[in-house]
Amino acid sequence: MQNFVGRQEEILLFRGALDGAPGTPMVIVVHGPGGIGKSALLQRYAAEARATGRPVVTVDMRTIYPSPSAFTEAAGEVFRQDDAVLLVDSFERCRGIEEWVRDTFLPGLPSGVLVVLAGRLPPDPLWRADLGWSELMEVLPLKELGPAEAAALLAVQGADPARHTPLLDFAGGNPLALRLAAEVAGHDSADDVVWTPSRTVIEQLLSLLVGELPSPAHRRALEVCGHALDTTEDLLRAVLPDEDVPELFAWLRQLPFVRSGRFGVYPHDVIRDALDSDFRWRDPAQYKAMHRAVRRHLVERIRNAADEEALRATGAYNYIISRASWIRRFHGGRDESGAYEDTVRPEETAALVRMARETEGDASARAVAHWLERQPAAFRAHRRYSTGELLGFMAWLRVEELDDRTREADPVTAEAWDAVCAMAPPRQGEHLGLARFMVHPEAHHLPSRAWDLVHMRIVYELLRAKHCAWSCVVIDRPGFWEPLMTYMDMFRPSGRDPRAAGGRGLFCHDWRAVGVDEWAEGIDARLLSGPPGKPADEPRPAVPPLTREEFDVAVRDALRNWLDPDALATSPLLRCHMVTRREDATPVAVLQELLDKAVQRLETTPRTRPLHPVLTMTFRSSATQEAVARRLNMAFSTYRRHLARAVDDVRERLWLWETRGETPD
Repeated sequence: MQNFVGRQEEILLFRGALDGAPGTPMVIVVHGPGGIGKSALLQRYAAEARATGRPVVTVDMRTIYPSPSAFTEAAGEVFRQDDAVLLVDSFERCRGIEEWVRDTFLPGLPSGVLVVLAGRLPPDPLWRADLGWSELMEVLPLKELGPAEAAALLAVQGADPARHTPLLDFAGGNPLALRLAAEVAGHDSADDVVWTPSRTVIEQLLSLLVGELPSPAHRRALEVCGHALDTTEDLLRAVLPDEDVPELFAWLRQLPFVRSGRFGVYPHDVIRDALDSDFRWRDPAQYKAMHRAVRRHLVERIRNAADEEALRATGAYNYIISRASWIRRFHGGRDESGAYEDTVRPEETAALVRMARETEGDASARAVAHWLERQPAAFRAHRRYSTGELLGFMAWLRVEELDDRTREADPVTAEAWDAVCAMAPPRQGEHLGLARFMVHPEAHHLPSRAWDLVHMRIVYELLRAKHCAWSCVVIDRPGFWEPLMTYMDMFRPSGRDPRAAGGRGLFCHDWRAVGVDEWAEGIDARLLSGPPGKPADEPRPAVPPLTREEFDVAVRDALRNWLDPDALATSPLLRCHMVTRREDATPVAVLQELLDKAVQRLETTPRTRPLHPVLTMTFRSSATQEAVARRLNMAFSTYRRHLARAVDDVRERLWLWETRGETPD
């Protein structure tokens, strides 16, 4: 089976059962939603069994009537061979005879027979309740393929994974979705075409994975489930007030492609996306009406529920207003490890200051220390789900006035305050809400799962605020984020010096001009209309930051190409923060300027001053190193030693600028 990928744990379990290893099961039950690869796994099991010389008997319940007699006839060969392997596909069709299979058919098989039952539904709980079966049976819930396995499946289908990242995102590891989408993508070889799921792919997925629905009410309930982050009876009641909500929710819970979580039920990602895309295309007016009903329910919870419940509702609200495909480029990927928001512990304040200094420089560290003293409750820590590791932090500052000490400690906040006051100052009792710092060393001011928590906290504070006149976000890479900021009805003040706020972008919203209800309605209206203007081309961090070793090699190569802009255009240094945070020049020009300044620093101390002519004459001329050494009247060994020291000094200088966030004079 050349096109089979992944499922190594399931294959190892089956091989152990074939060999009769101690503790291996007599019956393996594989279950999962349609398209997850159950039939392909059974085919692989059959090949594995035949390779060991064991006879294989297959039963496909789609082709026979689910009765004891028909089942016995289809599997009859297994009774005549002590070491047979019985593989049953579409076992969900045996619900009516499952008790008979468990209590009568299986106990009557020869002792050496190995059985695999594969279906969409998990086994009846009575299997587990029987102590005998609990020791002889292994249940394997079949999950989506991981990112590497999904890419491998795309490759064996003839599609280049590197060109089809949107396809991988859409399929979410579902093998059927990957195969269908890859087949369509294979017909389009143009390098500049961005893949999107075709209507044919979506219709086939829904037909094969969902099938016929019992009634229009069931369809509407499934549409809500495909749109919302989590679906509860409470949500269904808000959207479908005239329907039998308990019956609809019970029906959703038993669907094989719907999972039950802590906060409600939700479909597998690929089915969720197919449902939502199909409904949005098929009936835009009803889609928008459903979305508005869900949104009103969530906003009501955000504004009136207790803090923890309101924060969960904010996450659900952010999810539904991010369903358009163009918005997803501003959010973390599904394959990233999860993150959660937490309070800042008293013993962590020094760590926050240190993280700010290492990521943004001394000025940011001073501002963080100032606000930790003034408004410690404004800070939120972001941690990795698996380990609790501190990934970053942010603060939502409440600013009613500025004193001289704050202006000195945090000029960025002072500039934001002055900007809104120049337009329409907050009145007595009103304040400015400011999203500040957002420090994440691994993906600083770039889309990530941790950065999604920043979005959630901002929306939470906006919808819960009392007497908030202005809200502002100070953010790096404003050209990249501007489409999302515009979508959220935030604007950049006109006539403002782009070098203000530390060179970052300032985005504002006046809540006295556009209140919460009008703001939410505006987002709804823009949800179907596409991105507001062409999004910036600044890439997401698809590749990790340079290691120190990679950085040093890149600096040496950049010095060789110092005066050649075309050659510098391919330098890995162009994706470094010291380059990307500058928006007043092209990246190549910024890199050349940084190289110039790092080299000029050699002349500022007696220790490094002799190194300056060695470096400049080497890399600013076409002469050989031997010729440069003669021109400098140096022994070649001395010249090489000076050149190595000069390059090391430039590397160290640039590395400090990159890691500490310092801006060279």
